[in-house]
Amino acid sequence: MFTFLVIVTAVAFIALLLVDGMKPAYSSFSMSELERRAKHSVASRVELKREKLLPQIKAVLTIKSALLLVVTVVLLIATFGWVIGIITAIIVTVLYAPLARTRQVSKAANSLYQKLESKLLQLVQKFPSVFSFLSDSTMQSDQKVHSKEEFQELIDRSGMALTDIERKVIINALDFNDKTVSSIMTPKNVIDFINHGEFLGPLVLDELHSLGHSRLPVIDTDLDHVVGILYLRDLLSLDVRKSSTAEKVMDTHVYYVREDQTLEHALAAFLKNRHHMFIVINKQRETVGLLTIEDTIEALLGRRIIDEDDNHADLRSVAEHEGRTNNTPDGHVDV
Repeated sequence: MFTFLVIVTAVAFIALLLVDGMKPAYSSFSMSELERRAKHSVASRVELKREKLLPQIKAVLTIKSALLLVVTVVLLIATFGWVIGIITAIIVTVLYAPLARTRQVSKAANSLYQKLESKLLQLVQKFPSVFSFLSDSTMQSDQKVHSKEEFQELIDRSGMALTDIERKVIINALDFNDKTVSSIMTPKNVIDFINHGEFLGPLVLDELHSLGHSRLPVIDTDLDHVVGILYLRDLLSLDVRKSSTAEKVMDTHVYYVREDQTLEHALAAFLKNRHHMFIVINKQRETVGLLTIEDTIEALLGRRIIDEDDNHADLRSVAEHEGRTNNTPDGHVDV
């Protein structure tokens, strides 16, 4: 009799480990995505139906696990007596869940589950109200995103749903409003400009075209006094035989943006004013840089807009390199 009870107890314990180790595999798609796919695919409708029943199957497995634990405890007491049986039952109660999660047990449990899933699905469909009441309803709802960082992690795990370019555009768009104008502007020390009194003769025109820009700021004395914008396309029809200065050809509409403004604000201003270049100023209205609509769109897309007229791939890098020689006379002291 003792041997029989030991065998039955061992079988009950093994069954407990296998049932507790069964973990139904949820779909890699969200419920809303499955519902969308189900409109066009029979296979997706089957998968959606299964996904909705999985919380109830989990409830069935939980109930079975609890019953098997009770049976195992009773058998242990019946087999080994009250003292040894209770001590063994406590050990089993503490250790069965970690043991069920070991690789060997989990592999065997899930292999068995694959064979039993169809019968479990039939069971929960036969008594829907009972198992719906016992199941965890929260498992049926889609995961909610609570932060921008969490959303970025979901994008990183999107797999084939998004191309690398689409993924990059979305992530850059999320960070777009956190960036300021100063983070992408062309710094002051590499801005090309022309003096308002400069005569636009053949040599000057040739030099302007060689700069590779479609527009230039026009200054009065220095870059802190920008008085206009010179568009090189307007110079194509210029009669070089007549004396013309930059002041006579320039557009007097000059737009300014603060360096601490967001890129979202700058892009909205570009679209509103239909202007392609802003002079960037600080709180004292001193010129600190230059911002173009191309710079802003590049920051939004996360990729460079190819312009065959650009002389430098990254004017900020050029400014950083050239800036190392600014204000460094012999005997200079930084305090």
